[in-house]
Amino acid sequence: MSTDVSAPNAETPQSLSESSAQQQHEVETPQQKQLLNLVFRSMKRTHDFFFHDYATPPEPDTKADELWRAVKVRTEYGSVLKQVQEAKRRKEDELLNLPKNMTNGPGPAPPTAAPPSAPLAISESASADGPVYGFFYTILFLIACLPGGYIPSVGVVASLQEVHIVLALLTCFRIDELFLNRGSKELSTLPSTGRTEDSTMRAMLPARAPVMVKPKWHAPWKLYRVISGHTGWVRCVDVEPGNEWFATGGADRIVKIWDLASGKLRLSLTGHVSAVRACKVSHRHPFLFTGGEDKQVKCWDLEYNKVIRHYHGHLSAVQDLSIHPTLDILVTCARDATARVWDIRTKAQIHCFTGHTNTVASVVTQATDPQVITGSHDTTIRLWDLAAGRSIATLTHHKKSVRALTLHPSLYMFASGGADNIKQWKCPEGEFIQNLSGHNAIVNSLVCNEDGVLVSGGDNGTMYFWDWKSGFCFQKEQSKAQPGSIDSEAGVFAMAFDQSGSRLITAEADKTIKMYKEDETANIVPETGEKAHRSLGTS
Repeated sequence: MSTDVSAPNAETPQSLSESSAQQQHEVETPQQKQLLNLVFRSMKRTHDFFFHDYATPPEPDTKADELWRAVKVRTEYGSVLKQVQEAKRRKEDELLNLPKNMTNGPGPAPPTAAPPSAPLAISESASADGPVYGFFYTILFLIACLPGGYIPSVGVVASLQEVHIVLALLTCFRIDELFLNRGSKELSTLPSTGRTEDSTMRAMLPARAPVMVKPKWHAPWKLYRVISGHTGWVRCVDVEPGNEWFATGGADRIVKIWDLASGKLRLSLTGHVSAVRACKVSHRHPFLFTGGEDKQVKCWDLEYNKVIRHYHGHLSAVQDLSIHPTLDILVTCARDATARVWDIRTKAQIHCFTGHTNTVASVVTQATDPQVITGSHDTTIRLWDLAAGRSIATLTHHKKSVRALTLHPSLYMFASGGADNIKQWKCPEGEFIQNLSGHNAIVNSLVCNEDGVLVSGGDNGTMYFWDWKSGFCFQKEQSKAQPGSIDSEAGVFAMAFDQSGSRLITAEADKTIKMYKEDETANIVPETGEKAHRSLGTS
């Protein structure tokens, strides 16, 4: 009985779909059908209008292109465009003012052929007007002999375009090497005509490739000692002139004196109330100078191990300091964008160098002009006249903060480092020499020794060793953070060579001091025991 009742109410899925479709057709009204027709018609028109050239670029507009080029040239090269046009016009005038024997006027006709045995060197008989024109005719002869060569009509220069073609072929086939190198003796013996065509043609010859400097071989450096003792970042280091001990200062506000030979702690000096950022040992007095983030500059008497002088004046944290090598003068720089010059004996401020617009991060002094050089976070380097108390030059080549400066021990040069590049400069004008690229980190410190080894220390713990003359990086080291605290990390803040230049001391962010030395066995062949005379170019 139950089966008979439920059978009429049961419906299959197929019947349900058919019934829903039937209801949908029944719901559509004529207005809806008309609306759908309009929509589909619009879609069809749009498809027919656009699909046939879909993704096809528009037609080129020559006038718009010419206008765009003219605007771009005037915007980017407007300041020198007039000078370029005047120089081009002068060269064209010089080429058009040819001598009589190259026109239809009277004078001997240029040679159209030469015997096979005739030498290609320039001689006085090549032309009646002098060696320059004989040189020109010989070029025309060589170009005519080349496969597919071209030569203007003999005796007549028809247009400036022909002269341009001759000069272009001359450049392509490097005829200048044939005459300017092999024929230099002949050229030097010829009399001068006093005309400008010779210099014009020489100026159009292609420039020679620069000569690459061969790097000098340096022994690799290796870590041989790690010294612990500071309880904060070690921010500065300096070696005393006798090469017996060195001083360090750190974020723990303590200045420590260490034995250079054994690495043992000799003395701890307390007095700063904030991090010690700079320390220097005087070569002419038994004094140690320190500067810190407490705005204080202190002079320590190393015979009594106490502070004997304070230098007051900075308005913010002292970043670096330097002692003049021949005068009793101390130069300090700070976060207040100034560098101040002090008389060591009287504590009087001699000069206050202003001009930087941001933190002055590094300062170096030398006996010759410029006697003071500063690098700043405003990306500039300034050279200062110590006597006049003013800036001599401002170097703006760096694009990021300049954090490190170092002088070459014997050459009249210095180097600067930042987050973008390491650059070398020549004194006294600050002439740019070369870039040392590759140390992709914030360079906090630079040092150089007598052998021409330049070392750069980065904020990420990397150390790059460079050959000063060639700018070649011959070694890369990654400092490993020493365990000991939760916030131990790799980072090189300061470096110093000892007085012999054979040991390198680094002050790092893992609260340790690391010492490196040259690997003495690096240039010894183990099998024979003989020195391997190796360099970077030969073996």
